[in-house]
Amino acid sequence: MSLVTLLPFIVLIGAMFLMTRSAKKKQQQAASMRNDMQPGSGVRTIGGMYATVKEVNEDTVLLDAAPGVELLFAKNAIGAVLSDDEYNRIVHGIEHDLKSDSDVVPDDASSLSETDESADEAAAASDEKSVDLGKKDTAEEPADDAPAKADAESEAAEAKSDDEPKKTDGDSDAK
Repeated sequence: MSLVTLLPFIVLIGAMFLMTRSAKKKQQQAASMRNDMQPGSGVRTIGGMYATVKEVNEDTVLLDAAPGVELLFAKNAIGAVLSDDEYNRIVHGIEHDLKSDSDVVPDDASSLSETDESADEAAAASDEKSVDLGKKDTAEEPADDAPAKADAESEAAEAKSDDEPKKTDGDSDAK
């Protein structure tokens, strides 16, 4: 057999070796994580339940799910051991922010100005320079043409409504 015919088999065996190696590494990490659990640690089970470790035994873990609710789980059922900050954020809704309150980004740009006077001046300037969003040509037409133009527009609207089919409540004479 030549090397060309053996190459696909070699690649396949190499891929299988790498996959089993990475899976074995993940299993070892999960086992060490479960062995490092201590009472008071926050955990998430593989079913998605969050609880606090009360007692760790050889193959089981006693979890405190709520006040007065103790559950016995197999160690293999623990999906993750959470840090205290992450557990408090998820279970109790407590956000632990390491940054100071002065680093908070404002919701709008008004708090970025130096003084309140500059904001008042900017508001007054924007009121003076108001933009007219209306049509320019309607304001420039003489007032004499206004009644004739209104009549022309109403006739165009009636013609358009005649072209479109009328909607009914379902009572139609068509067969």
